[in-house]
Parts: sequence; structure tokens; C-alpha cells
Amino acid sequence: MNLESAAAGCSRVLERLDELYALGGGRGANRPYGSAAEDSAHDLAAGWMEEAGLAVERDAAGNLIGRFAGEGAEVWAGSHLDSVPEGGRFDGALGVVAAIEALERVGPRARPLAAVAFRGEEVGCVGSRARCESGRLPGAFLEVHVEQGPRLAAAGAALGVATAIVGYARREVVFDGAAGHAGTTPMDQRDDALVAAAEYVLRVRDVARAIPETVATVGVVEVEPGGVNVVPRRVRLTVDARAPDIGRLERLLAELGLETEPRTEPVALDPGLGSALAAEAAHHGLDVAELPSGAGHDAGILAAAGVPSALLFVRSLAGGVSHSPEEDSSPEDVALAVDVLAATLARLG
Repeated sequence: MNLESAAAGCSRVLERLDELYALGGGRGANRPYGSAAEDSAHDLAAGWMEEAGLAVERDAAGNLIGRFAGEGAEVWAGSHLDSVPEGGRFDGALGVVAAIEALERVGPRARPLAAVAFRGEEVGCVGSRARCESGRLPGAFLEVHVEQGPRLAAAGAALGVATAIVGYARREVVFDGAAGHAGTTPMDQRDDALVAAAEYVLRVRDVARAIPETVATVGVVEVEPGGVNVVPRRVRLTVDARAPDIGRLERLLAELGLETEPRTEPVALDPGLGSALAAEAAHHGLDVAELPSGAGHDAGILAAAGVPSALLFVRSLAGGVSHSPEEDSSPEDVALAVDVLAATLARLG
């Protein structure tokens, strides 16, 4: 493909992202799983697949697949089209639109190629899980996704290859104390559950900082009885703990005094496919960064089911914010990601 047609393709990717972003109305992307807006997004993508010459089908879970026929194991590329409320322009949608654009550039090959839009990624990867449980799976899967974090920008890298999808565990921790009058209970005689909880929140922060590549978050705090003039007698809080391998996840949980089971296991991504993406990036003069993914993705679901899978990150701007209308990536970085994906599909096909 010449530079002029490649530039036109990038412009088309951005225009299609704008069309998807407008669905659902309101501030940001509003295409929750099962909504009319998600349905409309799939209808739009189906039309784009047909324009690219792909044979379109929907499976029992509602996943959208557009294929070029061929012989041997299929290679899929794609992501999801649902969003969180008031989500970002690129999350999920970029991977689907990039896959369609890349396949249109590549055209039919000896090996069958397909673009895929999964249902319900934001609510537990509903579509990709259903496919893995009941349907024919590809021989390989490639997903383009915005990083949703600040690390690529900090490293000055336009693109990154994910090495793994982190494992995680979520726990509730309860602290009991004794209620008392806020004005008449002396400070040295209080059994304040919230003070104990606050000390634990700081411990969560410090432990995660001390174990490389791990994160831990207290996202919910409930105080009882919840009166402005009452010493708290009970606090319930949640801990979300994540790490790129089992050893670090177990260490993180243990040092926080939490049970190590149950948990969602970390998933390693395919190093061969990651190397293929990196090699094509090198042809564009790029050094890609390697990093684990702190968020779940459809690529992780397929990888856990035994499908060789790779995840190509696109640098996030605006401090790496995601799940927000402020989510941003540059047209130049998006164009590079589509170029690398198309070249890798051509190599695999």
C-alpha cells in the first residue's frame, strides 16, 4: 500500500471511531452491553466488514465475525464495541476498526483471516468467554488496544507489546470498633474502626509499591453507623489486588493478610506473536516497549483457552486516563498501530 492510500485508511479509522463514539448520546461513549447502542455499533461494523469484502456472520453469543476464506487455522484480529458509561473514544472500538482496516489492506491470503467484534467485554468478557466455551476457536488472535495507562508515554514509546494479562483477587475486609459520642468520648479511650481501616489503606498502598509490577486499590469504604457525630463502630472496605504472575499475586495477598484463593490467574501472552508485532514495528523504525496489562482484555480470555494471543498497545495521552471522555491517543500512533497490525496479518496469512 502506498503512503497516500495508507493515509486515507488512517483517516477512515478515525472517522469510524467518531461514528461509534456518537452512538448512545450523552457525554462520552455510551454503548453498554446489551443496549441498542451496542447493537448499532455491531451493525455499523458489519457494514464496514462487508465493504472490505469480508463474509459476515454472528455467532450464538452475538459476536460479529468478518472473514476472508482460506486454508488452515484462522487468524483473528479484533476487540470489543461495548463501553462503560461515559467511556472513551478508543477503548475497544479501536481494536475492531483497526482490524477491519488492516484486513482490507491485506486482502485474502492463503490462510483464513477474520476481524472480530466481541460482545460485552466491559462486563466480564461475555462474548469471548462464550465463544471459548462453545465455539470453534482460531489458531491465533491479535488485539490492538489503547494502553489505558501512562507508561508508554513516560517511556516515549508509541506502541507496546503486552507480555501478560495480570491476575487479580478482590476481597472485603471488615474492621470492628465501638461506637461513641464524637464530643464526649476522649481520644485516648476510643476504639475507632475507621482509624484502623485508614491505617490498613496505607498498608495496601505501601505493600503494592514494594512488590514490582503489582497494584492494589481500596475502592469502596462503608462506615457504620455513618453519623457525623458518631465514632465509627464498623468499617467494610474492598481490596482489588493485581499482579502479572502467580508468585507476586500470592505474595501481595499474603502481605496484606488476605486469603490467596479464590483468584483469577494471570495469563501469559504468546511471545512468538509478540515478537512478530515487534518485528513489524521495527520495520517502521520503532522500538516497542514490553509491559504487562493491568486490565483484562478479550485477548486474555482466548489465551487462557489455549489460543496463541498477542496484545498491541497504543500510547495513551492525557496522563493515560481511560474509561473517560478524556481518553486520547494521537492519529500518528493510531496509524502506526494499524500499519503494524496489517503487516503482521500479512506475515501470518
